[in-house]
Amino acid sequence: MKITVVRDILEANERIARQNKDLFDGSGTLVINLMSSPGAGKTTLLERTIDALKDELKMGVIEGDIQSSEDAERIAKKGIPVVQINTGGACHLDGNMIRDTLKEFDLEGLELLIVENVGNLVCPAEFKLGEDCKVMILSVTEGDDKPSKYPLMFRESEVLLVNKVDLLPYVDTSLERITRESLKINPALSIFELSCKTGQGMESWYQWLREKTRAKLGDVDL
Repeated sequence: MKITVVRDILEANERIARQNKDLFDGSGTLVINLMSSPGAGKTTLLERTIDALKDELKMGVIEGDIQSSEDAERIAKKGIPVVQINTGGACHLDGNMIRDTLKEFDLEGLELLIVENVGNLVCPAEFKLGEDCKVMILSVTEGDDKPSKYPLMFRESEVLLVNKVDLLPYVDTSLERITRESLKINPALSIFELSCKTGQGMESWYQWLREKTRAKLGDVDL
């Protein structure tokens, strides 16, 4: 019975996620599902990304947290539309939660929508939102064993951002092992090594977003 219920929940979510995807495709909005464990640097990455690209791209953000609106308040200071979702205990966002926020955005005027999922290395990878791609952040402070421990997150992601590389001299973490184990799970994974604090490596991430957003707009007759 439990397996049947879980399957039904996932199937219902996928149906709503497909409806969300149709809306995003119709407006030409690129949607990124940003995932990581708590404290890996998602919100700081968003702040730096907004600062770098807000004059080039029309951006919006959906913030997911179990409680509080602190992250949404940080993003709102950047002057772009942001909606906070508090899950009230759920460890991930789902398609229905995203659908409920869409009335707050002008999708026709939005080129890039980034969803900051709840900090968790398991559940967010299992639930589709209607996104174009999943992007994962892994902090070097978390260690280099995470690909082998949480393979689904790496398998589902299109991009892996290895953050806080400025701290490598102070932690026992091997970038080579992270890369090797990640690509073993997902050979198509794009990996960027960066530091949101110092700005090291961030331009490669910005350029990936520019190209991905332009490609999405090019696929839609606006």
